[in-house]
Amino acid sequence: MLARLAATAVLFWSGAAAAETSTLVKTPAEYQRAVRAAQPGDTIRLADGEWRDFQILFEGEGRPDRPITLTAQTPGRVILSGQSNLRLSGRQLVVSNLVFRDGWSPTGEVVSFRRSRDRRAIESRVTGVVIDGFNKPDRAASDNWVAMYGQDNRFDHNHLVGKTNLGTTLVVVRDATQGLENRHRIDHNYFGPRPNLGSNGGETLRVGTSADSLSASRTLVENNWFEGCDGEVEIVSNKSGGNIYRGNVFFHSRGALVLRHGDGNLVENNVFIGGGKPHTGGVRIINRDQTVRNNYMQGLAGDGFAAALSVMYGVPESPINRYHPVVGAVIENNTLIDVRSVLLGAGMDEERSAAPRQTRFASNLIVATAEGADPVRGQGDLSGFAFSGNIQSPTASAILADGVTGRQVRLVSGPTGLMMPEETVGVGADVRLRPIARTEVGVSWYSKDAAMVRLDSGNAVAVRPGEGTLAAAAEAAAPGDRLELVAGRYEVDRTLSLDAPLTVQGPVNGVAEIAFSRPALFQIEAGGSLRLSRVTVSGRNAPDEVGNAVIRVRPGSNAANYELILEDSRIDGLTVNRGFNVVSTGKGSMAALIALRRMTISDVSGAVVSAAAETDDKGAYNAERVEIEGGVFRQVGGGVVDLYRGGTDESTFGPTLKVWDALFDHVGSPDSPAVLMRGVQHAELRGNRLIDSGPVRFTHTVGDPVLLVSDNQFVRTPDLQSDLAAETAR
Repeated sequence: MLARLAATAVLFWSGAAAAETSTLVKTPAEYQRAVRAAQPGDTIRLADGEWRDFQILFEGEGRPDRPITLTAQTPGRVILSGQSNLRLSGRQLVVSNLVFRDGWSPTGEVVSFRRSRDRRAIESRVTGVVIDGFNKPDRAASDNWVAMYGQDNRFDHNHLVGKTNLGTTLVVVRDATQGLENRHRIDHNYFGPRPNLGSNGGETLRVGTSADSLSASRTLVENNWFEGCDGEVEIVSNKSGGNIYRGNVFFHSRGALVLRHGDGNLVENNVFIGGGKPHTGGVRIINRDQTVRNNYMQGLAGDGFAAALSVMYGVPESPINRYHPVVGAVIENNTLIDVRSVLLGAGMDEERSAAPRQTRFASNLIVATAEGADPVRGQGDLSGFAFSGNIQSPTASAILADGVTGRQVRLVSGPTGLMMPEETVGVGADVRLRPIARTEVGVSWYSKDAAMVRLDSGNAVAVRPGEGTLAAAAEAAAPGDRLELVAGRYEVDRTLSLDAPLTVQGPVNGVAEIAFSRPALFQIEAGGSLRLSRVTVSGRNAPDEVGNAVIRVRPGSNAANYELILEDSRIDGLTVNRGFNVVSTGKGSMAALIALRRMTISDVSGAVVSAAAETDDKGAYNAERVEIEGGVFRQVGGGVVDLYRGGTDESTFGPTLKVWDALFDHVGSPDSPAVLMRGVQHAELRGNRLIDSGPVRFTHTVGDPVLLVSDNQFVRTPDLQSDLAAETAR
């Protein structure tokens, strides 16, 4: 009898001890006490407010029906700022409703599913977490915002936007110690805009690495939105086997879902909407036994490695980190509408000489709506493809041999919002395919449409001539403002640093002359952009110092994706030393656009655009697009453009250079090219006239660059110098 009473007492005590608790904590010390005491089923709530420099270690042992939960008092009102991060270790843990903003992680990860190499999270979940612009100050410093370790974890309904520094947004980390089969689930997340990194290391999602790619991860990636994910050519970099990519939407994102390493992956029911944006792609296929089926692709303007569909050539007996040949791929029941390119045999070169084998390309629907252009292209030996049952509109491509029927297919908007054939054709993606709605991913309490400050988005501010008036107005300007200069002379005695977009515009009638007496007139910092319009700039009062420039981007500034537009203006008198540039970009910086439109530039000892600071040849470069439209360039010692992209990395799209309808008169010299392009991926020179100038020189370093040259006149000037094959220069 006493024994039974004792047992009953023990059971009663155990039940009481296991009662679920909810604890509100207001300080890191209170949090530490709460997490040490947490039992299965308990909830720890962080009090609303800013938690600065808070490195959270969330460790515990929950149960499948009673996890331990860490959450916000109110969703979205707990802000982790400064040097903060989150680590999970244990089993059956749930984290929700936190925001990381206004800071960066002091370690290599913002959210990590491990405490240490041997203490990881298992069967745990992170949901409803926001990471917004939580970047390291140095854009060349690498980190991963989310690193998934362990097994059977879930990352869902999170909002990740604005990563600008080196490193993958979300990575699945695999190693033999923790077990290579991860079985993670990544679903219903909003991967928002990630600007162009301008080098390798800008993926949004990566599963595994090449070292362990011959084994299976079995990670499921489904029902996510990838919007404006422009970091590099690989939006998703698959580097393991047995993974499933299902039901995701890729919206206006440059690059592709790339099956880079690993065998036996499945890509199905995804929707790719490019909107005609350059370099938007679909799926790139490498390795063995990949299946790509029932996907919908529309308005994809990418080519090459960012084609709507590309099947690559491989390396015979490939090392694990290169390109294993495609064997046994299945590409079926996909719909491709108004895409620029379907590329079979992509990347064929001296190293990649193994053609795809045993590959089925069947029951796909290809509809060209832009002038009926045929998007299907082939390179090399295509005998390893079996084509059958495909339909192409308006006419069949010869590339697909007897496995395609050409017919006119009229499209209408279907019940799920996607375009579909007006009449049943029996091929392509299932007409019932429904893309996941943007409102169904991420969180409901944090906007997906944050306003971006752009040039000319602010107020017009009148500025009078005089000494220091322009400098004072620039310092007082709000982001996006336009300074409207009255005719007259403006003396500037300090460099104007810009960390927000600014327009400086002269009058329609009369002349606004800017004379500066410092080594640079403008300096672009991180966040800055500049439009300079209808002004005259003189450098005659500048001191004789190394690095003189009208507009300078200093090394280490981390200025990236900025715009610099010079139009309808005159610049002269840059002769105080031998290297006085108009625009000078420093190492580590990258412009989205440098444009010179209808400019008159004369008496310059340096270059007009010097974008050649990335000489360590790792694939980085200083300007994505350089465009010169019209204009007159006279007595320019260092040439009009020096644009450099070194190395052999293939992870980027740029740089791009266009020079149209310009006059070069005594630009450069026999030893100093008028235009120097090294590693430029797309160059157009049309309708230019070069008189008594140095050569135009193009040097191929990587990829499959395009050089378009037409209607140029070389008067007492060497002909174009290019190492491209004659058929490429056209």
